[in-house]
Amino acid sequence: QLRLVESGGGLVQPGGSLRLSCAASGLTADYYGIGWFRQAPGKEREAVSCISTYYDDGIYADFVQGRFTISRDKANNTVYLQMNNLKPEDTATYYCAAVAIKYLISCRYIGIEGSWGQGTQVIVSS
Repeated sequence: QLRLVESGGGLVQPGGSLRLSCAASGLTADYYGIGWFRQAPGKEREAVSCISTYYDDGIYADFVQGRFTISRDKANNTVYLQMNNLKPEDTATYYCAAVAIKYLISCRYIGIEGSWGQGTQVIVSS
């Protein structure tokens, strides 16, 4: 059974950085799409970034604007989200999701069909 555990959230000042981790276990398919999503209080969940384990190219939401980088540690089945120049509007609970898929053209499919972690909270405030 696919299991995802997020970590790395916390309180950070505007302009600061955090690195979120998503540790995956129970991976049985050849390839996965793994993504980061976030949900702020009173708002809908939105995709932040995702990556395919087939070719490791990241897909990013427009609001990321070059501030975030998604990466993968193959040996440890962990996906990271490096977040720099954080803004107060980045405050949200960040979730990791994954689904067995080879070709990934957007994060949408992961958000619909994926298995989810429990989330990690990010607060950007001075």
